[in-house]
Amino acid sequence: MPAILVKDITKNFGPTRAVNGVSFEIEPGEIVGFLGPNGAGKTTTLRILTCFIPATTGVARVAGHDVFTESEEVRRKIGYLPENVPLYREMRVREYLGYRAALKRVPRRDRASRIDEALERVQIADHQDRIIGHLSKGYRQRVGLADSLVHDPEVLILDEPTVGLDPNQVAEVRELVRGLAERRTVLFSTHVIPWVEAVCERVIVIHRGLVVADGRIEELTAGVSGGLEQVFRDLTFGSAAEPVVNEEVAS
Repeated sequence: MPAILVKDITKNFGPTRAVNGVSFEIEPGEIVGFLGPNGAGKTTTLRILTCFIPATTGVARVAGHDVFTESEEVRRKIGYLPENVPLYREMRVREYLGYRAALKRVPRRDRASRIDEALERVQIADHQDRIIGHLSKGYRQRVGLADSLVHDPEVLILDEPTVGLDPNQVAEVRELVRGLAERRTVLFSTHVIPWVEAVCERVIVIHRGLVVADGRIEELTAGVSGGLEQVFRDLTFGSAAEPVVNEEVAS
């Protein structure tokens, strides 16, 4: 059974079609990059998978549960890091994770150990007593990652996890994500191609709401001198991708 199944998902915002017939499957244990330029439909697709917004049409299942009819079960199975991490900056790191663990219904007897494990996984145990608002952007991102892990989810969905970070912080988060994938399925969105090449074996390219490529990186780049970056440019700026965003939806 796929960890993530998406079949013919569309999403309309009034007359604007942001996602147009997106389909893909991700098997348990895969780490997959969801690559596309800004405005391609990445975040909309991830918000559908994480039950924040409903699709207009189509089917989506995460960890065997339907995102439309079994949203509570889906939320228990996923860890989600949105592009802009909503943290309570006046709280201390451990205090915040305890609050989040309670919201995620982690049994009281397990909370301390789950928090300890999450802190160690993202390497911020030595910052657990600090006020979140006093942390750097990179460390706040780590707090968000710890939050996504505290209930020990099967699937991690990360939306632009390195946005706003400097190159050193990007490298650190990249290694963290690579380590997190050891026991989980990971889908992360980005428009940073070196990130995908360093972390993933497989990539899904979305452009103007449509999946324009899906495959292992070595297969997509075979015979292409410019590697994945050239493939990405050809798909998103060449003739391979037909415009589907901002189209008028028939009434």
